[in-house]
Amino acid sequence: MIARAIADRVQPPSTIVGPGDDAAVVSASDGRIAASTDMLVHGRHFRLDWSSPIQIGRKAIAQNGADIAAMGAQCSGFLVSLGCPADTPVSVTDGLNEGMWLEAVAAGSAIVGGDVVQSKELVISITALGDLQGRAPVLRSGARVGDLIAFAGRLGWSAAGLALLLADARRTGHEGVLDAHRVPVPPYRSGIEAAEAGATSLTDVSDGLLSDLGHIAEASGVGMAVDPDLLDVPAELHSAAQELGVDPVNWILTGGEDHALVGTFPDRSAVPSGWSVIGRVEHVVDERGRRVTVGGRVHSGRSGWTSFEGE
Repeated sequence: MIARAIADRVQPPSTIVGPGDDAAVVSASDGRIAASTDMLVHGRHFRLDWSSPIQIGRKAIAQNGADIAAMGAQCSGFLVSLGCPADTPVSVTDGLNEGMWLEAVAAGSAIVGGDVVQSKELVISITALGDLQGRAPVLRSGARVGDLIAFAGRLGWSAAGLALLLADARRTGHEGVLDAHRVPVPPYRSGIEAAEAGATSLTDVSDGLLSDLGHIAEASGVGMAVDPDLLDVPAELHSAAQELGVDPVNWILTGGEDHALVGTFPDRSAVPSGWSVIGRVEHVVDERGRRVTVGGRVHSGRSGWTSFEGE
């Protein structure tokens, strides 16, 4: 399986020692490495009856690469650990491998090593490495009162696709949102552009816009005021919402797994091209410590994904 995974794959110049030795060696131009890890479990984070192995492989790499981009870093390598039952078809492992390589290349990087074990469930664990290339990491803790809030990428698309799948709704005409759930499209380069432009804070939208803005607000000790009038609802989300009889804005506010980037900037001139301003950093909302508002009000209901929520 390992031999099939690495056959004829090309490593970027940053890989000094690739797969096949006890450890990989990856260069870092300024001596610092950004590192992040994430895990996907069959039935919890993906389903083979909803997504192809290639799509699942791409998703696994994308959600880790987005964390590196959210630090303002360039992806420089991915370590992949795969656990699977002994009777897993080779077509599945080959598909996962193909998808992971496709997304690693899209992120400007490669798979530099990993591990394979037998397990009861199909489990994928990814460790992403990144090169800051001389830039300071953009942290969640740097937002300041008066900064503008902006995002790059897509919001609500994955949540819309998941809602259609869960409802087993008519899928004709909704291929865009279904594909967005199966394969997120992180704006990798936008993280670097934000860092170069002077972003004061940055994170990726993995749990939901309000939830992830809450992480920045908590770390920075500020409040986040989202202006709903600045939230554009694409036609694809309108169509899916009409199919299910729901408000698409809720997907934009609370839907995760699009792996867009959201951050804060000192003024409009610092917001890079391709980023959309959606609000402003303010003082903490109230004495109870509530930090994120939409249209001047604290959002009622869920703000995003919770890992240990009941089934």
